[in-house]
Amino acid sequence: MVEPWARSFPGSRGAKIIHHVNISAVERDTGLSKDTLRAWERRYGFPAPQRDAAGQRIYTDADVAKLRLAKHLLDFGYRPGKILGHTQERLQQLVALATPAPPRGDAAHAGDDIGPLLELVRTARVDELRRRLGQALLHLGLARFVADVVAPLNARIGDAWSRGELEIFEEHLYTEAIQGILRNAINGIPRPGIDPPYVLLTTLPREPHGLGLLMAEAFFALEGCRCVSLGVQTPVPDIVRAAQQQRVDIVALSFSDAASINHAAAGIAELREQLPATFALWVGGSSPVLERRPVDGVTRLRLLTDIGPALGRWRKRAGASSNQRS
Repeated sequence: MVEPWARSFPGSRGAKIIHHVNISAVERDTGLSKDTLRAWERRYGFPAPQRDAAGQRIYTDADVAKLRLAKHLLDFGYRPGKILGHTQERLQQLVALATPAPPRGDAAHAGDDIGPLLELVRTARVDELRRRLGQALLHLGLARFVADVVAPLNARIGDAWSRGELEIFEEHLYTEAIQGILRNAINGIPRPGIDPPYVLLTTLPREPHGLGLLMAEAFFALEGCRCVSLGVQTPVPDIVRAAQQQRVDIVALSFSDAASINHAAAGIAELREQLPATFALWVGGSSPVLERRPVDGVTRLRLLTDIGPALGRWRKRAGASSNQRS
């Protein structure tokens, strides 16, 4: 089994060095809107931010860690009034109970080295981690490496973080390492031939996780697409303008499970409405919104391996349209 495009890492053991961040940073890091944070403060007394010299709300690392856990539990159907009074440790226990077990079957079998790789992440042995990942890439090839190593490793890291077994900096070290490896591998793919599908990849605002974009880009590039990546958190009007200016065929969005369900659903619907019908809109990732609130005219890719068949269908339709015009 292949894991979805993107998965966020929704918890930590809590920071040992206390520093403060503003409400915009909390919104970006947790996927919770400023309005939600203020409403919770009024109704439930959490979060209870301090104020800086200018009177602006500032939040501690512990606040952010607890909010990330709360956001994860909301996605599993918990109500804020039932969880915000709990300690961070209790929230970690609830997340651990709610998080699905690591995948079994083909992906688990192909990823026999996932456990040792996870241990390298836990111990921050970055050079050895890069070496092992590089060896796996050479042995498996890019497609199997992404599907059978990176995707299940992301899932294992997400589970470990949910259980409070990883620090934030450990996950960041892993993300930087895997992004470098994937980017180099993608750059080494031969350029596509004449008239390939052009694909624009990005995420909507409040979706800061970009690893899923790289994983999807690898599969698109291997299928002969020419990819244009805008990175993360691109406003809808800018996505529309970029798609038109770059003359792409497909706009692909990635959503992690940190995405706000309401915001993601509204963003997908808004983009589909503003994007001319000639542009295909594809969405993938682990956000529950993709299953709960499908949008007409939007293609849902549940797995990375869905990209090849979806492109086959797109090419067939594009060829039929071309024949009709001629």
